[in-house]
Amino acid sequence: MQHDGFVAFLVFDGVTMLDVAGPAEVFTEANKLGASYTLKYISVSGKPVSTSIGLPAGVDGRPGDIGNLDTLIVPGADHLPCSPIATELVEAVQSIQGRSRRVVAICTGAFVLAAAGLLDQRRATTHWQHTRLLAAAHPEIRVQPDALFVEDGNVLTSAGVSAGIDLALALVEKDHGPALAREVAQKLVLFMQRPGGQSQFSAPLSVEKPKNQPLREAVELISAHPEQNHTSGSIARMVGLSPRQVARLFATELQTSPTKFVEQVRLDRAKALLAGGQGIAKTAAVAGFGSSESMRRIFNQRLSVSPSEYRARFHSTMARTDDRVALDDVGNASENIKDDERRNQGLEA
Repeated sequence: MQHDGFVAFLVFDGVTMLDVAGPAEVFTEANKLGASYTLKYISVSGKPVSTSIGLPAGVDGRPGDIGNLDTLIVPGADHLPCSPIATELVEAVQSIQGRSRRVVAICTGAFVLAAAGLLDQRRATTHWQHTRLLAAAHPEIRVQPDALFVEDGNVLTSAGVSAGIDLALALVEKDHGPALAREVAQKLVLFMQRPGGQSQFSAPLSVEKPKNQPLREAVELISAHPEQNHTSGSIARMVGLSPRQVARLFATELQTSPTKFVEQVRLDRAKALLAGGQGIAKTAAVAGFGSSESMRRIFNQRLSVSPSEYRARFHSTMARTDDRVALDDVGNASENIKDDERRNQGLEA
């Protein structure tokens, strides 16, 4: 499956440094193990750019200086979701994509691909903070809000910066097979497949105050007391409306149902409690799930992780002090593999 890969990063002022450096490290590590990626960095002007951390980044030329390439990568930047995409950046992507076997956006780089029309009628994702904005600004895109990365034809998009590293590793696997990709993951201490989607990293639900007074009262009560038994009927009685009227208000102003809203509020409360170190049973009761099993089911459905996994992942940055090294969590870290090999050969580790 050996594959010559000419990879070009299209960079610009304000580009997120890790969106470039993370995938580049993956490809570079793959080269040490037998791959043959050629990495180039280009800017619209052909001049160096200033990155998000203030570090200047040199480039190899302009878009017109490169011929056909295997992969075009468009990294993200903080300003892309909230500002018009520069015309010259859009035109650069449009001019290069026809010469590329595949086009990749990292994080908010999806907004550049969207402006260039490359995501029309495709599935795509971006950072969880901006998935709603991407969907609203470009209704022709089928936004996948929980995906770490999405492949639709020859166009690939990823969530936040670390998901760009996940995507680069997936590209290495597609090009060179799982064995080489696994070695790269071990060297860089990465998951081959990270558990869960990006919803597990998202912030609590933020809702603007509804314009409708009864709906505002319902939202405030549910948010303040998620542990209460909120049903469509009880919410309707609380605000003096019929269940059908309540459902219509939630759909119109909040784009959700009363049941889904209550579930999301409870999920957010549980995430906060677990991140603070609260126990599973106490969290389930306080957040309003009724039982640990009910909470576990919702976590698995919505976040693809269990409550205990979520707490272990987000409660603290400190490594666990059990009898296994923390690196085991990312799937057979290289030193552990070497130890196992020595033991299998009857040698003393």
